[in-house]
Amino acid sequence: MHALIEYAGKQFKVEEGSSIKVPRVKIKVGSKVSFDKILYFDDGKNKTVGTPLVNGAKIDGEIISHGRGRKVVVFKFKRRKAYQNKNTHRQDFTILKVGKLSVIKKQGAAKKLSANAPKKTEDKKGPMIKDSPRTASEKTVAKKSSATKKVK
Repeated sequence: MHALIEYAGKQFKVEEGSSIKVPRVKIKVGSKVSFDKILYFDDGKNKTVGTPLVNGAKIDGEIISHGRGRKVVVFKFKRRKAYQNKNTHRQDFTILKVGKLSVIKKQGAAKKLSANAPKKTEDKKGPMIKDSPRTASEKTVAKKSSATKKVK
């Protein structure tokens, strides 16, 4: 079983019992978290793709720890211009442990089309009216004016 979730603006592939590293969440360690934005769900038998989300799917999780990533050096340099700029950055993160993956099936939610029902095929804009092409006599041609030269 695995699922594709969206959390903190990013997408993660999760399985039961796995842990994921997400951007820092301001919640205490040991707190319970639930993921509602599930984009894809696979339970081994059925694969469900959301449009855009899977209805009735829910994943529980727990916050394991908080931390800071390794230092990343940001070095900007332009040759022959005597320009060098050095910055460093450490990103905060949270480690989440994924709990149980579950989907709640709603009864009677799916509607089936009957064979007798008429299909809507009419275009919203209505029928197109095609103009007949113009003949040569209808076309107007601009007359060119003759330029006169000035004599000194």
